[in-house]
Amino acid sequence: MRALLLLLVLLLPWPALAQSSRLDEIIQRGTLRVGLTGDYRPFSVKAADGAITGLDVDMAQSLAQSLGVGLEIVPTTWPGLMSDLRDGKFDIAMGGITITLERQKTAFFSIPVLHSGKTPIARCADRERYATLADIDRQGVRVIVNPGGTNERFDRAHLHAAEIVVFPDNTRIFDELAAGRADLMITDAVETRLQQKLHPELCAIHPDTPFDRSELGYLLPRDIVWKLFVDQWLRQSRDTGVWTRAAAKWLD
Repeated sequence: MRALLLLLVLLLPWPALAQSSRLDEIIQRGTLRVGLTGDYRPFSVKAADGAITGLDVDMAQSLAQSLGVGLEIVPTTWPGLMSDLRDGKFDIAMGGITITLERQKTAFFSIPVLHSGKTPIARCADRERYATLADIDRQGVRVIVNPGGTNERFDRAHLHAAEIVVFPDNTRIFDELAAGRADLMITDAVETRLQQKLHPELCAIHPDTPFDRSELGYLLPRDIVWKLFVDQWLRQSRDTGVWTRAAAKWLD
């Protein structure tokens, strides 16, 4: 992949390389604008006082430091993620974004930061009932989901008999599940592992063998110079342990 990107740069006409990139704009502006939903643990979560913390807040701060600029967190939503990117509201979006071909039709992604996949989480007493999609896709089964993201797309593609319950507040969705107002949720395995720690009454169901395989990355505008910088920063973050320390802090 690295060699392919280098070849792409070499094949670009020199005028295209000479044009100002998003990287130049960020440095000249003196601020890195990072889009975050603030509703997806462990990547970003918004507290009652408005402060946003999480794994990707720490990584956003690291990226801003590598650029020598300040950091501005720009609130976004899962339904509005792509339109906000197109409108130039932020320079990069973080926060547990699944890399999809549909999104990549109009945007770039960084190299993957995590590998995951969709898997169920339910009350521990019911964990044996929802091991397969066939178990889940039955009349009377209530599957709760946050709107506008890959969780909802997965549910609507695979579930036809079960009831899909759209719940607008992703910060409280697992409280709804624990309270029995839904039977299960299908989400990224990394989230189910964390939420079963935060909600002991909930159990992740086969997170090591999810229904599909996916990669999470950072969403970028179609600017090859900016993408190359972000990718190199990510590689160096892994080599120096910055990523490992941040992941251990928030995933454990």
